[in-house]
Amino acid sequence: MAKDVTNGMSQGKQQLDFSLLPEGESLGLSPLSVARQVRNAFYGSEVLRQQRGRNEIKVMVRLPENERLSEQDLYDFLIWTDQGRGIPLHEIVKIDRGRAFTEIKRRDGRRNVQITANVTPRSQAGEIVNDLTESTLPDLVQQYPDLQYSFQGRQADMAESVGSLKLSFIFAILAIYAMLAIPFKSYVLPLIVIVSIPFGIIGAIFGHLIMGYGLSILSLLGIVALSGIVVNDSLVLISQAVGLEHQQHLSPKEVIKTAAIQRFRPIILTTLTTFGGLMPMILETSRQARILIPMAISIGFGILFATLITLVLIPSLYLVINDCKNVWNSIRNTTPDALRKP
Repeated sequence: MAKDVTNGMSQGKQQLDFSLLPEGESLGLSPLSVARQVRNAFYGSEVLRQQRGRNEIKVMVRLPENERLSEQDLYDFLIWTDQGRGIPLHEIVKIDRGRAFTEIKRRDGRRNVQITANVTPRSQAGEIVNDLTESTLPDLVQQYPDLQYSFQGRQADMAESVGSLKLSFIFAILAIYAMLAIPFKSYVLPLIVIVSIPFGIIGAIFGHLIMGYGLSILSLLGIVALSGIVVNDSLVLISQAVGLEHQQHLSPKEVIKTAAIQRFRPIILTTLTTFGGLMPMILETSRQARILIPMAISIGFGILFATLITLVLIPSLYLVINDCKNVWNSIRNTTPDALRKP
């Protein structure tokens, strides 16, 4: 819920707003020409500057005082066209009564209005921003084509942080892939290990839903850290399978099955000890610890969920990759004469 919504602007003195009517446009008048004539008549037009000693005197020409005392004088003021025809002001413009701005803010030469609000609870600020972006703001832009909007303050800082985290996450994935490809001497096996990272992210999101926390910058930082932790279980399993391939003459199915049986206990114990070590922080209720709880939730629940998926998904992908290799090798070993046979 958003409350205390304000545009930060206070009303100033009363003023009259003029809008040029089609009748005025048909006479060849423009808003600038009408405004110039009204200003010169009631405020004055500078015609001369004269220096007298240290003082500079400006000579202004405008209507006599008795012709600019009331609003009726303004309504009946004659606007002259290029053809020399005088038309009363109220016949060519629409006059509305309003209030002037006490302050006009600009950014990059464009007038700026800042809308602020307090969101309760604060974690729902992102939902309100998304709702405005999807529904209200597009309608305003369609109604006023020259309107531009942007989110500043905390939302701008969060968007900037998310952008930098995306880049950091990509570099982290590439670094993990490079470090795995060198010892495995393969371009495919590291991909099997990295597959567990998206499931860790899913587990982190579910963890926030279970614990009743919203995603924050610290949650995203925890997800980036999780990408380096969650690959451990997959790495242990695939590393054992690669070792069995070189040591024993077993089929791929027997290799991955044996590797899963031998590494089941280390994988489960590593996950449970990591999750158990983070539980005191996740369940902490003190105000000082609540800052780090989202990061602990991302790491703890992410690695727990990814481990359960790893024990099922990684062996399946290992067998799929071996089947693809066998098919590719059979195609490469096929002789051209055999391919030409009907």
